[in-house]
Amino acid sequence: MSADKSMLTPILHVDMDAFYASVATRDRPDLQDVPVIVGGGYRGVVLSANYHARHHGVRSGMPATRARRLCPQAVVVAPDYDVFGVVSSAVMENFRKVTPLVEVLSMDEAFLDVRGSTRRLGSPLAIAEQLRATIHDEQGVTCSVGVAASVSVAKLASRRAKPDGVVVVPPDEITSFLHPLDVGELYGVGEKTQAMLHRLGLVRVGDVAHTPLRTLQRAVGASLGSHLHELAWGSDRREITPRSAPAFGGGDPDKSMGAQETFGRDIDDREVILREVLKLTAKVAGRMRVAGVAGRTVSITVRFADFTTITRSRTMPEATDVTQEIYRTATRLYDGLGLQRARLRLVGVRVEGLVPRETVHRQALLGEREHGWSDADRAVDRATLRFGAAAVRPASLLS
Repeated sequence: MSADKSMLTPILHVDMDAFYASVATRDRPDLQDVPVIVGGGYRGVVLSANYHARHHGVRSGMPATRARRLCPQAVVVAPDYDVFGVVSSAVMENFRKVTPLVEVLSMDEAFLDVRGSTRRLGSPLAIAEQLRATIHDEQGVTCSVGVAASVSVAKLASRRAKPDGVVVVPPDEITSFLHPLDVGELYGVGEKTQAMLHRLGLVRVGDVAHTPLRTLQRAVGASLGSHLHELAWGSDRREITPRSAPAFGGGDPDKSMGAQETFGRDIDDREVILREVLKLTAKVAGRMRVAGVAGRTVSITVRFADFTTITRSRTMPEATDVTQEIYRTATRLYDGLGLQRARLRLVGVRVEGLVPRETVHRQALLGEREHGWSDADRAVDRATLRFGAAAVRPASLLS
């Protein structure tokens, strides 16, 4: 593909290759050539798998028990979300050095509109290759890039580029690229829509493209029919909307932070459960302080042995980033459920309504100590920054 031809394709979709697995193993030469699963504790789900494990059918989101049956020789690595976040932030910063038009979809993928950067940096193909080289040199992980004239085609092109490659789809090759594909590969088409189209005899993208628009709209509805018709011809004109990455585990990064844990076995011991709540609270509050934010609403999530899940929340009078204040609220929420020995599979803590920490002006109470839990938290932050996450922790978490 010539660089000049790629000038007609200003949209890049950059997708990291097996991101979590790549980051978890990049400093482990002993794991480079063996199947690796990230996450997926005894009863959890797989967060990521490297390509060796994927060859055995292991996929992200798969129950850990099934993953181990498919690939019993896989090495299971615990996820380090702080490291993932650092690498992701560095990658996204490289994107923003290229263009301000970066639409981050998750920690490991984003769309870029580079039409304003070509005079300075060269063709979209050259920019894609430069990004791949920079990310590999700086972070030790690889990415794949799709380059096209539209968002939907760029997304499909990056999938074809995996792993560690670039695929450019110029306008005059869109139909030959798209039309042989199964309709389920179109960007945004899920399993239900795919099954519906298959039932209608529309199996390939070309089948959708060559169905008269009115006929397609009568079959699937006016809005969906028009959208599918545009996708099938690669003519969607959705613009890139600059935005930051969603927080890990869901939620708006500007409004909430949370963490959750699946127990190795069902737990009905309040002390054990609240110890885990404290551990999660400390993790979330620490991330909040690093990000310079505070929040007013605390929510907890519990999942029972039968997978029933409930969430409860409470809004505090003032926004805070203090571990003990968030923990006290989370404890009240848990006790308010009145579970009485109910067996839990999972527990989670989230703080919502985040605002910049400097906008929170706390009113001191009469007789309050000069130095309190907030100072203790910041002392812990300094210690963990210097000596590691296990350097200081609440006494109840030492066992």
